[in-house]
Amino acid sequence: MSTIVMKMGQGRTKSLSQELAPHQISNNNPYVTFAAKVSGTTVLIYSSGKIVFQGNQALQVAQSFGYVAENSRAESPAGQNLALIGSDEVGNGSYFGGIAVVASLVTPDDHAFLKSLGVDDSKNLNDTKIRQIAPILEEKIPHKALLLSPKKYNDVVGDGKLHNAVSVKVALHNQAIYLLLQEVARPDKIVIDAFTSQKNYEKYLKNEVNRFSNTLTFEEKAEGKYLAVAVSSIIARNLFLENLEKLGHDLGYNLPSGAGAKSDKIASQILAAYGMEGLNYAAKLHFANTQKAQNLLK
Repeated sequence: MSTIVMKMGQGRTKSLSQELAPHQISNNNPYVTFAAKVSGTTVLIYSSGKIVFQGNQALQVAQSFGYVAENSRAESPAGQNLALIGSDEVGNGSYFGGIAVVASLVTPDDHAFLKSLGVDDSKNLNDTKIRQIAPILEEKIPHKALLLSPKKYNDVVGDGKLHNAVSVKVALHNQAIYLLLQEVARPDKIVIDAFTSQKNYEKYLKNEVNRFSNTLTFEEKAEGKYLAVAVSSIIARNLFLENLEKLGHDLGYNLPSGAGAKSDKIASQILAAYGMEGLNYAAKLHFANTQKAQNLLK
């Protein structure tokens, strides 16, 4: 019997539970959100986002959902061999905390150093590892980091305000790249981890004052393809965590990342203690968590 492990979102696993619904089985593990058995293979989706395939046909079933064996993966896309600016953001999906956007310049000469540190997409690294290597990357790799605090976010994002949730990220990515370009040699390529379509990005970009002529490339899951984007994702995650920690310290609460039920509970406690002013300081108010927190107090 073999075991294959994937992460939710790899290949075409986003629809895995829907496709395997006819084969669903019961499972008593509290950390398993979905279980199925197909072709003699047990498929388990964990709340952490990990997917496990177990059975004699595990490899074949996993491959049907886009799994690629480690030894058959391409070394790297052609863009890796260029001087490349990569830009990524962290915090967009978290109720508490701001949005951190980082643009970094990585050249082929940096690759060996980065791989020796274990640089990877920040989603594949635990926060302990990120906090260990982020300061090293901040020192060694040219980059620009921007942090939009929750309070400022609430000032500019929402109905009748300057930005929506997408346009504000366009503004942050554009500014981070613009500032970095003022300090480094012209890169061969600029890659943004795609959070919207290029057409949509360019629509909102028309509102920005600081512009540059370099062509932009948008790629989904770019942080797993390009070391420059991976570096940015790590620095951005560390910046987001530092901000989350500071906000929590200021209010006297341990603020969770994400937007689940735990966030609702903490938000209701902040509401009770400080009112809406407290939430405005630490959270993105247009999230549904705000209403849920208010309901918890009724």
